Amino acid sequence: MSTVFDFNGAPGSGWSQPEPIREDPGKNIPDSMRRNALPRWPRASEPELVRHYTLLSQRNFGIDTGFYPLGSCTMKHNPRINERIVQMPGIDRIHPLQPDSQVQGLLAIYYEMQDMLSICAGMDSVTLQPVAGAQGEFTAIRCIQEYHNSNGENNRNKVIVPDSAHGTNPASAAMCGYEIVEIPSGSDGRIDLQALRAAVDGDTAAMMITNPSTLGVFEPEIAEAARIVHEAGGQMYYDGANFNAILGKTDPGRMGFDAVHYNLHKTFSQPHGGGGPGSGPIGVKSHLAKYLPSPIAARRARTEDDPRGVGDGFWYFWEDPESSIGKVQQWNGNAGAVVRAWAFYRRYGRDLERMSEHAVLNANYLRHRIMRGHGDSAIPTMPKDGAPSEVVKHEFTLDMTPIKDATGVTAKDVAKRLLDYGYMAPTLYFPQIVPECLMLEPTETESKDVLDKFADDFLSILSEDPEILKNAPHTTPVRRVDEVLAARQLILRHPCE
Repeated sequence: MSTVFDFNGAPGSGWSQPEPIREDPGKNIPDSMRRNALPRWPRASEPELVRHYTLLSQRNFGIDTGFYPLGSCTMKHNPRINERIVQMPGIDRIHPLQPDSQVQGLLAIYYEMQDMLSICAGMDSVTLQPVAGAQGEFTAIRCIQEYHNSNGENNRNKVIVPDSAHGTNPASAAMCGYEIVEIPSGSDGRIDLQALRAAVDGDTAAMMITNPSTLGVFEPEIAEAARIVHEAGGQMYYDGANFNAILGKTDPGRMGFDAVHYNLHKTFSQPHGGGGPGSGPIGVKSHLAKYLPSPIAARRARTEDDPRGVGDGFWYFWEDPESSIGKVQQWNGNAGAVVRAWAFYRRYGRDLERMSEHAVLNANYLRHRIMRGHGDSAIPTMPKDGAPSEVVKHEFTLDMTPIKDATGVTAKDVAKRLLDYGYMAPTLYFPQIVPECLMLEPTETESKDVLDKFADDFLSILSEDPEILKNAPHTTPVRRVDEVLAARQLILRHPCE
């Protein structure tokens, strides 16, 4: 067998690089931490290694390769101009410990983004520090907790969440030490005010809810719910996961909320993860502002007495809130995500209202195409008592129970079969209050042609031989996985180790 050489002549090294500067680059590693033998990994040349990882990348599915109707995740196209902006040298080559005087441009972007987010959510102050929606939830609840403690109300130890809530809501509250009180939804999937009144008392710290709900329906009585909680001395927290449906139409501040988190990787066109952490800023009303994480971007006008210069502009700097809960993240937020979202906001401004309009239009169009196209025998219906004619917001849920009862095909089978058709599967079995649930969110960036093709393919799948669906997917690199076995017998080591 011939030896495979890399570009630099090293047999099977898998990379090209110069010789190390030091004779023994690992001599500072203690003997107890050194391997006794090299790992039994496969040896490959650089071309082979590049081909291997390129092939893996081609097996990945993403918004750039196909329709991604993942409900409650808002997987929409991210304009490429945002990537050009975030890669400008004055932005992507900044160290977080540089002095304020050297990062005025980035600080100005942070300040503007805080202001923009405050306006669109009806809040008074914003921090960009949290690097995930769930971390934003935790941060907001911590601010609410400190607010109650500063008022001498340490007894408030309960957080109310509806049964349709995102799982991160009760988890975030529990991480703050709160007891979770779950209230049921009404027959139409909306909040049950009577159940809320029964749950609220002098120990209530906050209520966490999103609007529209995870069912894709708007809560018309949200202001009354806020009044009930506020009269008991509690605070209202808005989960911003579904903010994409209401931007420019209404805002959490008008609904009566005291705190909100934003998902920059959803509403504001930052790719999910973005090559690192996400971004989950929070906004609060003025009475909670002094508890925000430290620091936040601030500015003041330049004056003759200011040693940083005289002029008509502003001086930007990091400021510590009066009674800050402290940092929740190592630096000052995910700068890349903030800049991308800022570029998106700057580009569209007031036109972002049209974004929400198109997101709602697409969701309703796709829902009606699917429900009306399947005939009268086993139509996937809105959860509970919702009528097919009811207007949803940016996403919708389908109850696939009629299909299961008629053919034995489950929601999971349909989701798996969609992979064969070249789509990412919708959200499956969430929210849990909908049996055999499929949750779809087409977003505003998909065309009518894409939605029509998806609807046609979805209906075609429902007419296929049930056995085809029960054994799907058939064309993907990884076929049907036994989830139970995979969970119970995890393989965490490479077979060559």
